[in-house]
Amino acid sequence: MAAFRGSFIATLRWPQLDALWALLLQNPTDDWYIYAIGEVPPESPASAQDLCRFLEEMALFLRREHDEDYCGIVYADNLEQPALIKIYDPHNLGVSCGYSDNPPLPGWVLSKLPPCDLPSTRVLPNNRRRWWRKIFG
Repeated sequence: MAAFRGSFIATLRWPQLDALWALLLQNPTDDWYIYAIGEVPPESPASAQDLCRFLEEMALFLRREHDEDYCGIVYADNLEQPALIKIYDPHNLGVSCGYSDNPPLPGWVLSKLPPCDLPSTRVLPNNRRRWWRKIFG
């Protein structure tokens, strides 16, 4: 949990997000846990193929749902050697930059560490649940 609450760097612009995704896609590994908050945390890391599929689908989803000229909703512990990435749901942003005593949880987490169960304070909308299950069955 300490890593989750640690320091993060925002991908403020879409090219920064593209660079982060390209870094992960250039040499995909099978040691990433992919966790949708509100679902049961995965017990094992995703395959490299599942990681690629998730990143591709998430890129499309974020650009479609966050119709802005900036990104600013994906945060990594390190943009050059990430080990923990938080992806905020464009429709549940609140004050995601951390200026709130109670910032919203991200919608999704990519982590090299096994994720802990983060109790969601909101019900995952059916369209998000369907989208998630379409990717990971």
